[in-house]
Amino acid sequence: MRAIWKGAISFGLVNVPVRLYSATENHDVQFRQVHREDGGRIKYQRVCTVDGELVSYDDIAKGYETEDGQMVVLTDEDLADLPSKSSKEIAVVEFVPADEIDPMWLDKSYYLEPDASATKPYVLLRDALESERRMAVCTVSIRTRMTMAVLRVRDDVIVMQTMLWPDEIRNPDFGSFGGDQHATAQELKMAHMLIDQLSGTFTPSEYEDDYAVALKELVEAKVAGGEVQHPAQPPEGSGEVVDLLAALAKSVEKAKAARGDAPAAAPAKKPAAKKKAG
Repeated sequence: MRAIWKGAISFGLVNVPVRLYSATENHDVQFRQVHREDGGRIKYQRVCTVDGELVSYDDIAKGYETEDGQMVVLTDEDLADLPSKSSKEIAVVEFVPADEIDPMWLDKSYYLEPDASATKPYVLLRDALESERRMAVCTVSIRTRMTMAVLRVRDDVIVMQTMLWPDEIRNPDFGSFGGDQHATAQELKMAHMLIDQLSGTFTPSEYEDDYAVALKELVEAKVAGGEVQHPAQPPEGSGEVVDLLAALAKSVEKAKAARGDAPAAAPAKKPAAKKKAG
């Protein structure tokens, strides 16, 4: 694994230098959109919905759409004035009982590895969290955005999990369904019997993504059977550049029309010169 961030855990007067690693990775099956006829990849262009023109990256800004559909364009200067932090500190705010943190609040997970010189305070914090059955609520700045997070212990390693903000947790509102409905004693007895019958110990390795496995087997079978396409490489310099030139030419014509200039007449072709007889 490669560290994606370096900083330090701070609690009280204790400072623990650590490295941050992503604890999870996405194995979702990824498809590409291609032309059915020849397998060529589909390109997407940055086209303005107002004038239909192709837009360069230099002319793209961030926009915030209001609830009534208005668009507020934000400049780099506007964004530079917003509160942001690039601190390399995981600042512990408080220690809370582990069962007080609802899993709904938890977001991304990271492993924290101590620097060689910080093993002892790291182990101290790890053992204290585990023995007290607590999590450390902290703040941390990742990619200039300050966020809440918790520190907990998993497999003798301190794990940091970022948290959602309060306004990011939605309230369940199902209308007619309410807390005044309850199962009968007989129904609960049957449910308890079913739970007892299906009780067990969670073993992650017993579960498998059968869709991903089947898809991999399907692809391998097609490759083995020669059912593959070899799309031709597009000529270098073609594609978006040609479209960009066409868009520029169109923009020039529109600008001329807006000024009231008539399009220039194409110059008459001169007759081709005849070769002299030798």
